[in-house]
Amino acid sequence: MITGTILFTWLKGQQVGKDQYGNRYFRSRGKKLWGRERRWVLYKGRHEASKVPPEWHAWLHHTTDEPLTASVTETRPWQKEHVPNLTGTALAYLPAGHDRAGGRRAAATGDYEAWTPDAS
Repeated sequence: MITGTILFTWLKGQQVGKDQYGNRYFRSRGKKLWGRERRWVLYKGRHEASKVPPEWHAWLHHTTDEPLTASVTETRPWQKEHVPNLTGTALAYLPAGHDRAGGRRAAATGDYEAWTPDAS
């Protein structure tokens, strides 16, 4: 964690809650900035913005005044488990033909016809 943020949190922060990943959410005590309270998150482990659940994202960005309740944020059967942003890692998605994925693409089939506007 960043030392300045931790110091600011100790001096001016009030903890609002914690999510399933262990991230802790804070609001400022006292003075508001441009009429709004300051809100921030202290990440547990690696600083990964994609680890902020939607209900906390809405609260951080002042979409809601209070964090959403557990009943509103129940997982639906069609929802998938969180996957961190893998860009820049060995597990990043590489499409067929990418140099790091072998660099071989399927041969062109010749079925492409270029579009030309009607001359009418």
